[in-house]
Amino acid sequence: MKDKTNGLFSVLQRVGRSFMLPIALLPIAGLLLGIGSSLTNPTTIQTYNLQSILGEGTFLNSVMLVLAQTGNIIFANLPLLFALGVALGMAEREHGTAVLSAAIAFFVMHQTISTLLQLNGKLEAGAMLSGTLSNVVGIQSLEMGVFGGIIVGLGVAALHNRFCKIQLPNVISFFGGVRFIPIISTFTFILVGLLMYFIWPYIQRGIYSLGDLVLNSGYFGTFIYGTIERALIPFGLHHVFYMPFWQTGLGGTMMIDGVSVAGAQNIFFAQLASPETVKFSSAATRFMSGKFPFMIFGLPGAALAMYSVAKDSKKRVAGSLLLSAALTAILTGITEPLEFTFLFVAPLLYAVHCVLAGLSFMLMHILDVGVGMTFRAVSSTCFCSEFFREMQKQTG
Repeated sequence: MKDKTNGLFSVLQRVGRSFMLPIALLPIAGLLLGIGSSLTNPTTIQTYNLQSILGEGTFLNSVMLVLAQTGNIIFANLPLLFALGVALGMAEREHGTAVLSAAIAFFVMHQTISTLLQLNGKLEAGAMLSGTLSNVVGIQSLEMGVFGGIIVGLGVAALHNRFCKIQLPNVISFFGGVRFIPIISTFTFILVGLLMYFIWPYIQRGIYSLGDLVLNSGYFGTFIYGTIERALIPFGLHHVFYMPFWQTGLGGTMMIDGVSVAGAQNIFFAQLASPETVKFSSAATRFMSGKFPFMIFGLPGAALAMYSVAKDSKKRVAGSLLLSAALTAILTGITEPLEFTFLFVAPLLYAVHCVLAGLSFMLMHILDVGVGMTFRAVSSTCFCSEFFREMQKQTG
């Protein structure tokens, strides 16, 4: 029994290590994306009168656009990067073949899903719930997030380790060994795509049902929202969960300048553009403002804690990784690099983090804090002053 436990723990360690290659890229990609996006945001440029420096057509504007798009392309393709990284990390030998096979399997799985969606008329507007479809490397498929990439990476690695030395009959011996891996991966992930086409919508509907519960439960609902949103991060499914709140009537509706606006982020954007806005609606921003305390204070504090307990011989390496990840969380609101750093080392600690995140969302709702997000969390700088102003108001 002990041997089985040790074996399982060893496998989980390998899985965790295989995640580190794409994860190590996230802090830099996050900084590029956050800095580039915030400094090309028309509202930011106009607010601080930076048209002559960062206005459209200026040299710095072009540089910032390049930075933003460079970071964006990495985050837009994280599922594929995780598929490749996990296959690379889990393959026991012939790693190049495993990576190539993972790329093929990823395309095949999503194209299978896309074809089935098209054949059944589900790619038409309104045929599927908002947020359940996504453009994956140019393929209209189900929104599976990073979890889809992990499925591919683990599946291909298992096939690779099982069949990479296979001997076929002489007539077809050319297709034996490592050449067999892309072939078996293709046929296997046609079946996986078929399976996901039927199973994944039920998973998505379950997430939507949780959304209904959140909306109708007041402060406690906000706590549930924050906890679930963080709990879904490791699977890459948080986008499916929060997007309906941000972009559809599930996040509320409001009349702004005589126009009915639906969706929490849409309400925030409309209020941001309206000259009549005195205070942002906390009923809408409760789905966003709760992130700021742990993005700016909580997770950077966790980074400092991890650095303080690192071995002296590893402090330099740990410090460089954790500092960039902490800055990414503070400046851009992209928290995955820090969360993934301790997720697989201390999963129970991550569970505590999810609960604390839920409390953060609930506290911001109770304090009536109305701070939203434009891109991710580039509003984090203005949050600090707003947060302390609200705290002072509530405490007198």
